[in-house]
Amino acid sequence: MAKSIIQKEKYCYLSGAQNVPLEEHHCFFGPLRKISERYGFKVWLTPEYHKGKNGPHQDRQTDLLLKRECQRKFEETHSREEFMKIIGRNYLDD
Repeated sequence: MAKSIIQKEKYCYLSGAQNVPLEEHHCFFGPLRKISERYGFKVWLTPEYHKGKNGPHQDRQTDLLLKRECQRKFEETHSREEFMKIIGRNYLDD
């Protein structure tokens, strides 16, 4: 299982909070969860930022922000075509 391609340290990616309970968020979830695990498309979030009203499971803008961050980071070392083959969608041109 790959480490996050976005974060090197364990802290809430959205709030910056450290030394608090954190949950691992798979940026591409549901049927793409295994892909997130394989490629490190994940971040640490506090429970509130993970599943709360402003978190990626409730707020579409937060969800898109994290998906775009994953794609940007992935494309630093891979091509857009590779990302499209893996995920099936380009989030940077939305």
